[in-house]
Amino acid sequence: MSTPPLVVMPARFSTTASAHRYRALSSARALSEGVLRAGGEPLTIHPWAPDGEPDPAEVDRRLGFADAVLLPGGGDVSPQLYGETITDDAVYGVDGEQDAFDLAVARWALQTGTPLLAVCRGLQLVNVALGGDLEQHMTAPHTQVVHQLQVRPGSELATVTGLEPSVSCFHHQRVRRLGAGLTVVATAADGTVEAAVRPDGPGWFLGVQWHPEDTIDSDPVQLGLFGAFVTAAAAYSSRRRHRLPTDSGLLGPLHQGA
Repeated sequence: MSTPPLVVMPARFSTTASAHRYRALSSARALSEGVLRAGGEPLTIHPWAPDGEPDPAEVDRRLGFADAVLLPGGGDVSPQLYGETITDDAVYGVDGEQDAFDLAVARWALQTGTPLLAVCRGLQLVNVALGGDLEQHMTAPHTQVVHQLQVRPGSELATVTGLEPSVSCFHHQRVRRLGAGLTVVATAADGTVEAAVRPDGPGWFLGVQWHPEDTIDSDPVQLGLFGAFVTAAAAYSSRRRHRLPTDSGLLGPLHQGA
């Protein structure tokens, strides 16, 4: 029996867990279950940026064993990271240490070619990491909404989801200026960027604005996204074991993206 690929997820800080003296770490159970059901092994790691900027060498030491990274949803990304101040009272959950660590993890994965699935806040954070910015509060937020997408015909995403999948959304911010190297492969009817890939990057990347974990019990399409991700993680793991080059063609579905 083959060893399942290891998928690292940064935890989220919590200040409301009374059983843990109110200072705790949390992770989304449904995301972990999506990875498990797709054949991967999810591992939650502690965000650690006490000095405000994690040492890249330390990030590499902590993540070097990972076969893939999953950046989950959470609070808003600080507008300071894209050169703005908070301009809307709807901005919530900003945490400097969380932002710093997640950014370092995103940059590490993008630079090393480690497969990266970025969900909701995760996509927004990757966009900022690549020089893009965000709309701080949408006129019509996509909170607790299920709606259809328009997926780019011919994209690898379309082979997994079809052209008009229905997705579960919970976000009030969205990508405004697209980060360098990203290509949009799905949008909502109002123009919201719903999925992006990085076709010229060294490894597999998919960022989705929706929450595929919300509907994996009822929608095999969403579970299929986890399947594509874990397939890429397994291929990456195998490639590292056999020291194959990153352009060996074993990156799995969605790598080319467009």
